Amino acid sequence: MTWPGSRTYLCYEDGRAGSGGGDIQPTNPACIAAVAQGGKQPLWDWFGNLISNAAGRHREIIPDGKLCGPTTKYDAYNLTRADWPVTQLTANQTVTLRYNAWAPHPGTWEQYVTKDGFDVTKPLKWSDLELFDKITNPPLVNGEYAWQARLPNKSGRHIIYSTWTRSDSPEAFYSCSDVMFGGGVPDTQAPTAPGTPVASAITGNSVKLDFPAATDNIGVTSYRVQNGSQVVGTSGTNSVTVTGLTANTDYSLSVVAVDGAGNTSPASPAVAFRTGTVGTCSVAYSKPSSWNGGFTANVKITNSGTSAISAWQLVWDFPAGQTLAQAWSSTITVADGKATAKGANYNADVPAGGSVNFGFNANTTGAVPEPASFTLNGSACSTG
Repeated sequence: MTWPGSRTYLCYEDGRAGSGGGDIQPTNPACIAAVAQGGKQPLWDWFGNLISNAAGRHREIIPDGKLCGPTTKYDAYNLTRADWPVTQLTANQTVTLRYNAWAPHPGTWEQYVTKDGFDVTKPLKWSDLELFDKITNPPLVNGEYAWQARLPNKSGRHIIYSTWTRSDSPEAFYSCSDVMFGGGVPDTQAPTAPGTPVASAITGNSVKLDFPAATDNIGVTSYRVQNGSQVVGTSGTNSVTVTGLTANTDYSLSVVAVDGAGNTSPASPAVAFRTGTVGTCSVAYSKPSSWNGGFTANVKITNSGTSAISAWQLVWDFPAGQTLAQAWSSTITVADGKATAKGANYNADVPAGGSVNFGFNANTTGAVPEPASFTLNGSACSTG
């Protein structure tokens, strides 16, 4: 890592400046101590702090106290000292992290920072670290991998620990960067309210909500779906399927955004809907007429449940080789190999013990199989 510079990189640069020529003569006390213990070759090879057969097993094969230099060659860079070269950082700032691409390889970079209260004069342990940035295959710019990341909200002296796990071999690289955070302030700013949710895929016990994401000065970490004050679902993205709802029930759901400090946003505008009925349904599908290049289909939905099925939506396979030409007593849309039929305003509900009928014409090229299954408001129906 070249920014914030790793111990081997900054000691290499310190040694170049101290030599005044082609040798390496560090002047920083910690770098001098590392050279006294391990020689100068680790600085000439400052970019080679690696394990060739790590295969992602970092915590398994690297013991506590050896994270900064996991092999004998770089062991001196595990010295527990408070005088390693330091990079000054500003907490919560978005910065460009840079990693030397001496030999470019695809892979994943993970950046950790020591937890609050870490003592730099004590051996670095895995339990001292918390992840704050992860990226796969960042852009290559002028011989370096470079990408933007938001620094954590820290203050004082810390270590940023970096791992680079190659995806084209079991090799992995490691480095410790000593940093000093300034400007750390408590995060008291709440996220903005998410946008109005849109409800879809409504079944008797679930609904899918999609909504415009909230924004935050540092970053939104999760969303809570609320029915009044009751939390009925959570998600890390601005799309969530809420389950466990009660059939044939009116709901009004809103969404709240939460940031890493626990600040919560105002609630989004609510979306109102009614869940379907979890009952028994059956579908009768027939083709009363067909011709070279097309057919007519009639569909009958029967509800044998004890309450009406509201705002019915019937879904079935609509494979390549057929296209919708016309529909009646329903609105039919076709996407991604599926047809979705919705009732007209006069037959949008299937009454308890009753049925609704609709039909359509389709054009075909070649033989087209009849649908094998149907789903009504998310629940499978029998056929016959």
